Amino acid sequence: MMEQQKYKDPAKSPIVQEIIMSNRIGAIAVDLAERLDIEPVRALQLFYESKVCADMHNKSTGLYLYGNRYIADEFMREQEK
Repeated sequence: MMEQQKYKDPAKSPIVQEIIMSNRIGAIAVDLAERLDIEPVRALQLFYESKVCADMHNKSTGLYLYGNRYIADEFMREQEK
């Protein structure tokens, strides 16, 4: 609770931000599982191993600002290379 009190906006707490990112990655993995016709756990593994995932976690790229579907599209383009 002390961690939350440091922030005027609780949504900016690193804990909350991590939860939001995890939720988004899960949604992206489900989208990819459907597109690739694979199990969601396998899609999650592939996504975590990708450059797109690394870029999504790197705030300087700005990729985290884009929608989940766009990020899934970027992953698919990466896989085509």
